[in-house]
Amino acid sequence: MTYLVFLCGHAGTGKTTIAKRLIGPLMRATGGAFCLLDKDTLYGHYSAAAMQALTGDANDRDSPLFLQHLRDPEYRGLIDTARENLELGISAVVIGPLSREIRDRRLFDRQWLGVADDVVIRIVWVLTSEETAHARIVARANPNDAYKLSHWDEYRQRRFVPSGVAREGLIMFDNTAPSTADFDALLREIVQTPSRPATMMPPGPA
Repeated sequence: MTYLVFLCGHAGTGKTTIAKRLIGPLMRATGGAFCLLDKDTLYGHYSAAAMQALTGDANDRDSPLFLQHLRDPEYRGLIDTARENLELGISAVVIGPLSREIRDRRLFDRQWLGVADDVVIRIVWVLTSEETAHARIVARANPNDAYKLSHWDEYRQRRFVPSGVAREGLIMFDNTAPSTADFDALLREIVQTPSRPATMMPPGPA
């Protein structure tokens, strides 16, 4: 059995940190190999070079031009790379915002993903407050965040928490201040619980 685990959510929610914390326990819990596929690691340098050539600003990674022409091919390549690993029997943890794909329910569409029926799909939506996310983005001082920070009022309009139909089947994880018990519960949700309507993992202590 192989797993395709998506860690989705807006910038500054801590998706990559969670993935790195979970991947070892996931391998021990399932007895199988996992690869970690982070969109920024796979495509960050390429996108920076492309935007430098197109706009003269390598960090212009949230502009309309990027969103209209480069975003979707990046995600397609990310998912294709995950699929190739799954076909080799290697489970995948995939990291990326993937907000459009959550809204459109594409991550639940095996045909769109190109994965077999025996692949276990888990989709985790990582959330935290806008204030916490903004503070984390500022603290990490990543040049790729320059456009977000300088156009925060514009960017914040894209921040949403899935609700209604878009929330069905998601594992919601509050990463504001999670405890060890919260991470253990998330691991159990990914590995043991069949797909079902979304649940909210309990937040950690304030």
